[in-house]
Amino acid sequence: MKPSSSAALDEVLKIMARLRDPERGCAWDLKQTYDSIVPHTLEEAYEVADAVARRDFDELRSELGDLLLQVVFHARMAEEEGRFDFDDVARTLAEKLIRRHPHVFAGVRFDSEDAQHAAWETEKARERADRQGTGVGDRSGNEPVPGILDGIALTLPALVRAAKIQKRAARVGFDWADAAPILDKIHEELDEVRAEMGAGAPHARLEDELGDVLFAVSNLARHLKVDPEAALRRTNAKFERRFRFMEEILAREDRRMEDESLEALEALWQMAKARVG
Repeated sequence: MKPSSSAALDEVLKIMARLRDPERGCAWDLKQTYDSIVPHTLEEAYEVADAVARRDFDELRSELGDLLLQVVFHARMAEEEGRFDFDDVARTLAEKLIRRHPHVFAGVRFDSEDAQHAAWETEKARERADRQGTGVGDRSGNEPVPGILDGIALTLPALVRAAKIQKRAARVGFDWADAAPILDKIHEELDEVRAEMGAGAPHARLEDELGDVLFAVSNLARHLKVDPEAALRRTNAKFERRFRFMEEILAREDRRMEDESLEALEALWQMAKARVG
């Protein structure tokens, strides 16, 4: 008989407690800290995304388990310090889900999906304000007040974070009316890159101007309701497919890519575009 999810989770929690046992635990697990585990947490989240993108559901089951391990690990360390435990994490999540879905759990009715989304964002903003200890100082120098951009994780991928920053700014009206002017902005930013290149600008200036281009592109993606991170992942995958096709063609003919002219490689690239998309 398949164990219940509760029994299976209890087993995982017991295993983690054993691994962190000071006398009988695993030396590697014992020396870990919140900071040392964070890179593993991020990596596991990306591996979940990869399994979903490939529709590999056997792999997804495994990767979700690895991601759950990260939650269990962080909760165990917090429990050892008397801060909170896994039950507190789960309870906080349950309360948050109920609070953010009043149309499901409290009989609240919304006139439209946009109204429902606005209520969701309002609740999230209230939650941020409740837990904020610091924020943007007011002009009189008194107690800081919460800022619109507070709480956007610094560790997010830069494109994801750019989209979140722009979305928050848009809530208070600081936004383009539609997508068309953003195309002009992208061309403007590209012209500035071209000018800096022509002037022999230092690396820091080029980085700054290229950052402006990427920020504007992220803004365009948001207006087009395209996830910029997902779009770039698709393009990465497309490039890989075409590049591997080129490698395979050359390998069959016992040729090496590094020995080919740029013109020959471009011809192969065009063939790859036609054959593998």
